[in-house]
Amino acid sequence: MKKEEIGHIKMESLSDMHRAFGLPAPAHPLISLIDGAKNRIILSNLPYSHVLHFYKISYKPNLGGKLRYGQGYYDFDEGGLLFAAPNQVIGNHGITDEEICSQYTLLIHPDFFGSYPLAKKIKQYGFFSYATNETLHLSDKEKETIISIFKIIEDELNSRIDDFSQDVIISQIELLLNYANRFYKRQFITRKAVNNDLLQKLEEILDEYFNNTKSLNQGVPTVQYLSEHLNISPSYLSDMLRSLTGQNAQQHIHYKLIEKAKEKLSTTSLSVSEVAYELGFEHPQSFSKLFKTKTNLSPLEFRRSFN
Repeated sequence: MKKEEIGHIKMESLSDMHRAFGLPAPAHPLISLIDGAKNRIILSNLPYSHVLHFYKISYKPNLGGKLRYGQGYYDFDEGGLLFAAPNQVIGNHGITDEEICSQYTLLIHPDFFGSYPLAKKIKQYGFFSYATNETLHLSDKEKETIISIFKIIEDELNSRIDDFSQDVIISQIELLLNYANRFYKRQFITRKAVNNDLLQKLEEILDEYFNNTKSLNQGVPTVQYLSEHLNISPSYLSDMLRSLTGQNAQQHIHYKLIEKAKEKLSTTSLSVSEVAYELGFEHPQSFSKLFKTKTNLSPLEFRRSFN
C-alpha cells in the first residue's frame, strides 16, 4: 500500500485490500472472493480515499450513507452491485462502523485474465465507469442469480485447484458481467423517470451552451463536457440516451447542432461561415460536411429551400 502525492492510498495488490479489511492474505495472489457472512467487513476500515490496481465487484444488500466513486458518490440506500476498475478513486463517506460493507466482494487483478478474450472485453462494460446514483439495483430474482454465481466462484476457489480452475472461474466472471449488463438495461427501462429528468437537464445544458455563446469560446460541446455537468460518466450518458432516444451522446450533440443550425439559417442573415463559428466549429467546411451528412442538403441549399 502506497500513498500518492494527492493523498489517495494506492491498493497495489489484493493483499493490500485484505490487510485493510483485517483479513489473512488471499489464497490466490490474483483473485479473491470475500464472503461477508464469514468475514464481517466494515467499510470505514478502508482509507477515506484509495485507488485500486485491480477490479472490484461488490454486492451490498443494504447500506446507508454514500460511497465516493471518482468525482461523485454512489447512492447505496437500496443496496446493489458496485463495479470498480483499476486506477479509479473510491472511498467511504458518511458510513458508520455499524454498517456492513458487502455480502460478497470479488477482487480480480488484471493479470488473472492473461491471454483470455475477457482481458479486452471487460473494458467494454460501461458499468465499470458509471458514477453517481447508478448502483445496479437488483430484484429478488436477480439477486438470486448474482449470488449463485458468487457461490460457484467461491466453491471453485475453495476447491482443489486443477488445470480447469481458471477456465471455470473466468467463465463465471464473464457470466456475472453479462447478467449485470442485462440488468443495467432493465434498470434503464424501470428508472425512466430519473433518466427523463437527466434528459431534460441535458437539454437545458445544451440550450444554455449555445444561447450564452459558449460555443464561440469553447468550440462544439463534447460528450465529456456534458457528462461532467450531469455528474455521470460518458458511457452512462450514451447508454441512457440510447434507451430514451435511440441515439448515443455524440449523435445527440450532432442532432442539437443541426437543429440550431437550421434555426440560424432560416431566421437570420448570417453567412454559413458565421453560423459555423457561432456553433463552435473552427472550420466552416467541417460544419457544412456535417450538415450535408445529416440533412442531405448543404447549408445554402437548406436556406434556399426554406425560403
